[in-house]
Amino acid sequence: MMQLHFKQLGQGEPLVLLHGLFGSADNWFGVAPKLAEKFHVFAPDLRNHGHSPHHAEMDYPLMAADVERFFAAQKIECAHVIGHSMGGKVAMQFALDFPARVKKLVVVDMALRAYARTHDKIFAALLALDLNLFQTRQQIEESLAPEIPSLNLRRFLLKNLGRDEHGKFFWKMNLRSVAENYSRLGEVLSAQNQFDKPALFIRGGKSDYIGAKDENEIRRPFPAAQIQTIPEAAHWVHADQPTEFLRLVLDFL
Repeated sequence: MMQLHFKQLGQGEPLVLLHGLFGSADNWFGVAPKLAEKFHVFAPDLRNHGHSPHHAEMDYPLMAADVERFFAAQKIECAHVIGHSMGGKVAMQFALDFPARVKKLVVVDMALRAYARTHDKIFAALLALDLNLFQTRQQIEESLAPEIPSLNLRRFLLKNLGRDEHGKFFWKMNLRSVAENYSRLGEVLSAQNQFDKPALFIRGGKSDYIGAKDENEIRRPFPAAQIQTIPEAAHWVHADQPTEFLRLVLDFL
């Protein structure tokens, strides 16, 4: 039984935040304290990420079922659900599979379609590291620089590093399993049902994750969807433009 690790803060109506690939609950903590002024915020680590259990299998129906078990374990009848990127697809799948559990849905920079394998180079670089050879996080950061030039991206990825009781580095996320299931995470979302309650899709104006062609596809399973753009944001909308992101989300909720 997959019991997701989570963080929580605030009180009031429940609001569940679902992170993206290589992420964890911590990714939301730039905006979570503000949301917690009005809601009881739950931020779980999805399977194979953060401190949640590892499993060989990983796809959107399985992750939606994990979230449903999380709701049951926390005695959440119904909540607002916000998901970013991979977590946006989990949120969509959850809303379609368990519509009674979702009051309002917010999807951040993600559509239903299949996405190209843009992270293969990252997986290869991380899996090639022999963590036993390093004494410091900075050494690992520097060794990744040729394959992953962006310092911000390297630092984000290395949030997945932990140290054991002997001071040895290890991956908190199940890197190998996520890599092996990566093609399933890029697949088009199978939408057999409709979620007809309010849904807000927020895209970054500097991102290509939700294009004009995606809008009709989104509105088929989510007929009440509204699509908003934050012009100065890239894919990490809530990190790039937190004030505007919070304004849109709080107005909608």
